[in-house]
Amino acid sequence: MLKANNIHYKISKKEILNDITLEFLPGEFNMILGPNGSGKSTFLKIFSGEINGYDGTILYNGEKISSQKKETLAKYRAVMSQQPELSFPLMVDEVVMMGRYPHFNFNPNKKDFAICDEVMERMHLSSFKERNYLTLSGGEKQRVQFARVLAQIWEKPQNGIRYLFLDEPLASLDINYQQEFLQIAREFAQEDTVLVAVMHDINLATQYADKLFFLKQGKLIANGRPKEILNQALIKVVFGVNTTVIDNPVTNTPLVIYT
Repeated sequence: MLKANNIHYKISKKEILNDITLEFLPGEFNMILGPNGSGKSTFLKIFSGEINGYDGTILYNGEKISSQKKETLAKYRAVMSQQPELSFPLMVDEVVMMGRYPHFNFNPNKKDFAICDEVMERMHLSSFKERNYLTLSGGEKQRVQFARVLAQIWEKPQNGIRYLFLDEPLASLDINYQQEFLQIAREFAQEDTVLVAVMHDINLATQYADKLFFLKQGKLIANGRPKEILNQALIKVVFGVNTTVIDNPVTNTPLVIYT
């Protein structure tokens, strides 16, 4: 599991995160929501190991993240950042292979190529293998980047737990690919993976998430299973908007209607 204990983070005198304590369990799809500037992406960068200089502790399976080498961490922890960009005219299969870099020193082996092929097939990207990444649409690039991230942790590590972090992963995707993306991520989570995504769309979150975590002004306002915590009062406190929350007649998950 992943535990965050008493996380505080400031930039100069501005408090970005204030006493965040929570845990993310393997096998569950955890989603973090909140308004712009609430500290969602900063928090993800802290528990993924990208940001240092915070107070508190981040524990991966009981070990402090600060005690682990980045080279080792990269073999079982993958991060998909907001709008990752590349400036070089690489082929799609070369971009996906970048996810395998932590697993070899100089040249990929047959296993690395096989994993990339398997991931691209799962993401319906096999026909894109020899396309120039820079010629792709925003949504196509997003799918390739997700394939790269999945390739990085496709194999389970010896301790059996992988960590997959997604920061607003749906921004450029059409509706059908949003659904496919979240379905693939949820399937991945069910295989001993700690999965955390920063999200904006509450209704997509309630459809796919096992646990929701709401941040506002750097504080954890509420967390729990969607049906247990999501209501009009919470959404008003966090986002400042009026809503009605009903049961989705198809999925039996909460459905937020803006009023």
